[in-house]
Amino acid sequence: MIRNEQSIRALIQLVDDPDDAIYNHVRESIIQLGTSAIPFLETSWDDERYGLIYQERIAQLLHEIQYEDVKQQLKRWVDSPEKDLIEAAVCIARYQHPSIGEEIIRATLEQIRKDIWLELNDQLTAFEQVKILNHVFFETFKFHGDTKNYHDPSNSFIDLVLSNRKGNPLSLSLIYSYIAQSLGIPIYGVNLPNHFILAYLDENGSNKFLANQNEFGVLFYLNPFSKGSILDANAIKDFLNGMHLPATREYFEPCSNTTIIRRMLTNLISSFQEVGNAEKVNELIELRDLLD
Repeated sequence: MIRNEQSIRALIQLVDDPDDAIYNHVRESIIQLGTSAIPFLETSWDDERYGLIYQERIAQLLHEIQYEDVKQQLKRWVDSPEKDLIEAAVCIARYQHPSIGEEIIRATLEQIRKDIWLELNDQLTAFEQVKILNHVFFETFKFHGDTKNYHDPSNSFIDLVLSNRKGNPLSLSLIYSYIAQSLGIPIYGVNLPNHFILAYLDENGSNKFLANQNEFGVLFYLNPFSKGSILDANAIKDFLNGMHLPATREYFEPCSNTTIIRRMLTNLISSFQEVGNAEKVNELIELRDLLD
């Protein structure tokens, strides 16, 4: 494998060779270099000595290398015992924005977490905790559901959701629940059909005193797409009934982190189908298949 900088630059200069056999050999050699080739490819992009074919091939090589890197990151996540949600969400965001730094995402989340932590104390009830979470998340930081461009891909990329302060039900729920869990508040995702909500788990066995007939170990449900509005199990049953679906346990209990990331990829697949981008659809399906 070519390793020194001079040889890599010389190889990249051959990218616009009109002979397909030569180009294919050059392409394979660059792909084998992996992410180490990216700085050289990015630098060569601005070289005015080369034409459109050169630039198109450079762009394609960059995408192939970065896409393969995302695949490998996601494979490692699948094999990891922790299944950290933010790690996977950042990995998926890198599919569209390869230069994203995970530390920047975590720093933004930590700022939101600190602002909520300052308002909490050990005497608060579950409803009072959620009231504080909702106030900081939706009023102070202005997060909201994107009702105007619901299917916009940007609503699924965590970096853009954090910067734009808007997202779809899944992305808002992911961020909200991650922050809540980091504060010791038992709020987890529930994978409803055509929607995504959160469940506040009944960790202290309070249900037996409430007589709310909730058999799923949940105190109540939250809808982050609607500014954290509180729901009960009957609201979910009505929702399912309206869709002519059975009220099975999976629609009332927390889902796994793998299910959340699979749903995120499914949302992106639908978003790019909406705009007719078949290449991205196929790649995202391939990424989703890694989770099966």
